Parts: sequence; structure tokens; C-alpha cells
Amino acid sequence: MTTTAEWVQGARPRTLGASIAPVVVGTAAATLETSTIWWRAAVALGVAVALQIGVNFANDYSDGVKGTDRDRRGPIRLTATGTAQPEAVRRAAFVSFGLAAVLGLTLALAVNWWLIALGAAAIAAAWFYSGGGHPYGYAGFGEIAVLAFFGFAACTGSAYVQIVSVPAAAWWGSLVVGLPACAVLLANNIRDIETDRVAGKRTLAVRVGGRAARRLFVACLAGALVAVLPIGLDHPSAFLGLLALPFALGPARLVVTREDPPSLIRALVMTVRLEVVLAVFLAVGLVLA
Repeated sequence: MTTTAEWVQGARPRTLGASIAPVVVGTAAATLETSTIWWRAAVALGVAVALQIGVNFANDYSDGVKGTDRDRRGPIRLTATGTAQPEAVRRAAFVSFGLAAVLGLTLALAVNWWLIALGAAAIAAAWFYSGGGHPYGYAGFGEIAVLAFFGFAACTGSAYVQIVSVPAAAWWGSLVVGLPACAVLLANNIRDIETDRVAGKRTLAVRVGGRAARRLFVACLAGALVAVLPIGLDHPSAFLGLLALPFALGPARLVVTREDPPSLIRALVMTVRLEVVLAVFLAVGLVLA
């Protein structure tokens, strides 16, 4: 019987900062025009976190039943290791998606019905990353989806539910938080290049090779910091986001210089920390503006 601790570990809590950061930045960007409607911010946060937990369980299930995770060297996978029955993991994914849908419907009723379409697209993207007959994550498009949904959709959407418009700071902020989220996926896939290649999973890291993937990882971190600059030019206090620079050095060094899975897992966790710190510093700067 799967324990509570194992379910929590299967949800990959150390990565959930990637769903929290865009909501923080998008909500802070909205404060440039008005005060925050806190219940909407809380519901948007619930949607983002539930979606990420759902995609984590969905990937666990789909990769497990496909056999992709059989020789995986990362954290525990519930399905592949037999820690939980596949049907139970799939049910956990659907419960998470259902919670995200209910919370999203609440926002749609309060703000705009088109948010339902955005939520449906996000759930579909979450499932078909590794699910279905032709998962796009197996074709190297995972990073694009991460930037689209954990960057632009989450950040601009969080601003939109506050003010029913999207300020420029939220568009640039989508890159500030979206590019580190892409780097998280890159670190994960760089670690698994050899096993993914054997399993037929053609991630971006597999397609371009380890050296190019490592350079792209560093470019994502650099790009996130550069994206702070146009926000700061309009709102100088937003330059506080650049204080996160030291947090980028550790994961960049690990990804560039190390190949062992434990180091790359540590780099992944450090990248999530960078994203959260960057989001908090930028959000403080936006609020002060």
C-alpha cells in the first residue's frame, strides 16, 4: 500500500516553486495599476499548483506504463517502481486536474469566460506531454510548452484576473519566470539523455546533445535575468530582481561541469530555488513601484 510520504514524494514538491513563481510575479505586476484582490490571487495559485501536481502524476503514469522510466536515475517514480498501481497514479493526476478545473471555473465566473478555454488548453498540454499515442514531450517540444504555460499563461493570467488586462511588466515577467522553468526541464532531461535515448524519448536534450543542452540551460538562466532589465527601465525598483544573480551561479556551474545524476538533481532543485528567489525579489520591486 502506497504511503502518504510516497504520494507526496511522487508529487515532486521540490519542483512546485515553478508554479508558484509566475503567480507571484503576475499578481505583483497587477499592483502597478490597482490593489490586489487576494482571493483571486489565492485561487490562481491553487490552479497553478494543482496543474503542476497533475502533470507530475500524469508523467509518472504515462512514462511508467510506456516503460520509459524503467532505468531512470532520478527521484522515485511511483508507477515504474511499483510503489503505486498505475490506475491509482492516473487517478491522482485526474483528481489534481479536476481541482485545477474547479478553481479555474471560479475565476472564469468572476472575471471572463474565455479563461475556461485557457484552463482546458493547460490541462490538455499537461496530459499530452507524455500521454497519448504521440506525446509532444517525446518529440522535443516540452520546453516550449513549459514556457507557454508555466511562463506566459500563468504570469499574464495571474495579472489578468486582477485587472482584466495584462501590463507590460507581466509579459516580460513571463520570461523572468518561464525561462528558469525551461531550465528545470532541461536539467531533468540532460540527466536522462542516455536512458531517454534508449527508450525512444526524443527530448530536446536528446535531439541537440548534451553539450548544446547545457549551453541552452545557461542561456535560459541568463535570459531570465536579462528580462528583468526592461521592467526595471520602466520601474527602477524592479531592478531588485537582479539580486538573484548569485543564485544562478551554482546550478549553472553544476550543469556545465558535472554529469553524475545526483549533481544534476541538485542543479534542478537549485534552479527552482533561483526561480522563486528571482520572482520574490522582482515582485517586491514591483510592489514598491
